[in-house]
Amino acid sequence: MRSLTGRLVATAVALVAVVSLLVVGLTTYAMSSYLSERLDERVLLTGYGSAPRGDFRTDDRDRDGRDGRDDDGPDDGRGPGVLQAVLPATGTEGGHGTVDEGGRDRSARALTDDDLEALDDVPVDRQVHVVDLPDAGEYHLVSRPAVTTSGAPARTLVGLPSSEITRTLTSLLSRGLLLAGAGVLLAGAAGFALVRRQLRPLREVAATAHEVSDLPLATGDINLTTRVPAHLTDERTEVGQVGSALNTMLAHVETSLEARHRSEQQVRQFVADASHELRTPLATITGYTELARGRPDDETVQETALAKIEAESERMTSLVEDLLLLARLDAGRPLEREPVDVSRLLVEAVSDARVLAPDHHWRLDLPDQALEVAGDEQRLHQVVTNLLTNARRYTPAGTTVTVRARVGEVAVHDDGPGFPPDLVGSAFERFARGDSSRTRAGEGGVGLGLSLVKAIAVAHGGSVRLESAPGDTTVAVLLPGLGEATAD
Repeated sequence: MRSLTGRLVATAVALVAVVSLLVVGLTTYAMSSYLSERLDERVLLTGYGSAPRGDFRTDDRDRDGRDGRDDDGPDDGRGPGVLQAVLPATGTEGGHGTVDEGGRDRSARALTDDDLEALDDVPVDRQVHVVDLPDAGEYHLVSRPAVTTSGAPARTLVGLPSSEITRTLTSLLSRGLLLAGAGVLLAGAAGFALVRRQLRPLREVAATAHEVSDLPLATGDINLTTRVPAHLTDERTEVGQVGSALNTMLAHVETSLEARHRSEQQVRQFVADASHELRTPLATITGYTELARGRPDDETVQETALAKIEAESERMTSLVEDLLLLARLDAGRPLEREPVDVSRLLVEAVSDARVLAPDHHWRLDLPDQALEVAGDEQRLHQVVTNLLTNARRYTPAGTTVTVRARVGEVAVHDDGPGFPPDLVGSAFERFARGDSSRTRAGEGGVGLGLSLVKAIAVAHGGSVRLESAPGDTTVAVLLPGLGEATAD
């Protein structure tokens, strides 16, 4: 049987069968020993408590002078199956014996010569011996010394058959085996019912697993709410441990499927946004190309068209380069690991920002010691540039922007209007852009700046943090190892 129920029932039935056979066997053995002892006592009583009949007379006293009769009184030595024989001291010539066949006439059957030869091996030692006679069957016998009427030494043997013991043991064994068989059948039926009852919770857990396996989990938004019932999750029991483990696994699967679905949605949105961002400059290039082709003699139109085509080409190039960089970072491609002077990098970036946005107030807060970190200088420069560009584009003139660097962290703070509340949680996602209230005219981006900041920070083993409220916005980049050597 391959099922757990079948194996458990088979094991229980096998144990019951083995125990039953052992009980029957030991009981039969104990009964055999008991009946053999009782028969031996009867043989001794019969042999030493009666005088044999025949042409010989027995020596009624033992060698120590005591009377050979037992205290229980004399036995006539007759009864169904009783064997009596008289043999010479040596050999069997002249010996004879009978077996009492019972009945009212108390008839006796004479022993054959083969039986007398088998009796010749019984010693005279006041001990009971078991002898299998060829024609009379198995007997328990005792031999004692005797003398003939002529004074010649002889032996007298008295015995009782083992057939009664055999019949009793056969009856006991057959009934014991019958009861054992009935017990095995009962144990099988009861075990099957009990095991099925005890395994019912496990079947309920399996039903939950089958229910989950029938759900369409390949695509789409997965609503995996199926769980093992609470009464089957008690970890004090084996089934409860299985149920609890299954619920934990289902919760993990649900979380993973939700993350996969979000990732799929992000990829779809990413592709849609990238297509949209590329379509605009492509449409512009196409329009100006057709304009230039339609008015080949107008130098002003030609120059304007070429300038616009060049600007849109640069815009597309920048967008494609940013997308390729994100793809490389997502693929886990390693960056360079060289010592980078972050303090110098911040000074240069702030100086450039002052030139590009003189109507902002730029401040730089650096420690006295230069801060260094092992990383890719070009990518770290891109991180700082993107942060400053974001602060410049999405804050009005007159905003104070403070760039601060400390051990393990670079942060950009501004006192502008802050991020919209619905954008704070997704600010570092690709193509995430704020509303026009934070955007200076003509300077809106495509929404890849902060996503690049996060991807580069993660590639350096760091992370990003955003805290935003009207008049108090901070974007921080945490870089492990920044300035630690200097601090030491």
